[in-house]
Amino acid sequence: MKQFFLKVFTWWNGQTFGTQLWTWRFGELVGEDEQGNRYYRTKGRKIDPTLGFERRWVVYNGLAEASRVPPSWHGWMHHTFDVAPTEENYTPWEWEKPHVPNMTGTPRAYRPSGSTLASGRRPKATGDYQPWTPGN
Repeated sequence: MKQFFLKVFTWWNGQTFGTQLWTWRFGELVGEDEQGNRYYRTKGRKIDPTLGFERRWVVYNGLAEASRVPPSWHGWMHHTFDVAPTEENYTPWEWEKPHVPNMTGTPRAYRPSGSTLASGRRPKATGDYQPWTPGN
């Protein structure tokens, strides 16, 4: 019963009932990435008349977080590449890094030096800053 209510009322926890129904009715599985996210497109590669191109979507395995789409699938999802990574022998570039989850709002979030939230003390001003004074 809990799973039923989660599917009906939450969009951030996998797919909703509406997405599941749409995927079942109009979707064609293209592939799955290393995190278990599943990628779909319209059956028969039909062009959506309202969009003017084929509709593509992802069903996340767990929490819906857009940064979890790896570079290999990102290009396909955004119509940069016509061919999905599962339809060709995809080899990542040497500069592509493995996925790192979005840490915003957590203790592991990026805090640059000078940030009031960064550990340590804020560095002293260098003296090259002149504050604006009204009337001058």
